[in-house]
Parts: sequence; C-alpha cells; structure tokens
Amino acid sequence: MYIEIPGDLGVTEEQARLDLAVGLYSSRTVGLARAGRLAGRSLIDFQRILADRGISLAYDSEDLDDDIATLKRLGQL
Repeated sequence: MYIEIPGDLGVTEEQARLDLAVGLYSSRTVGLARAGRLAGRSLIDFQRILADRGISLAYDSEDLDDDIATLKRLGQL
C-alpha cells in the first residue's frame, strides 16, 4: 500500500509512519511489536514514544507469541 502525503502538511515520511503506527497500536489494530516495526523503531524506542504521548501499554496475545518466539530463538524455552 502506498500513501501520498502532501508536502504542504509539513510531515516527513518518518513522522507519518510513526503516527500511523501509534494510531494502529492505540486502536488495538496491531500489537506492540508490529507497531514498532511499522514505525521503523526498536521496541524500547517505540515504548518510550508511547509513554511520551501518554499511551499506556497493552500486552496481548500477539505480544505473548512474539515473546515466546524470541525465548525459543534464544534457547531459553
């Protein structure tokens, strides 16, 4: 999908991606990990951005699945 952002809005592509990811996360359309990837940010960085914007974290089944996959990949599970 491609979205064209008019130049007169004064929004960079990076800012638009971040705002989209935050909006999708806030509406619970995507989980935390996926929203962070959409924004092009590390998970910790994205969590800080959410905190700065006053958006509380929600831990859902997608986040749990991501954590389990990470633990398996690291040999911790």
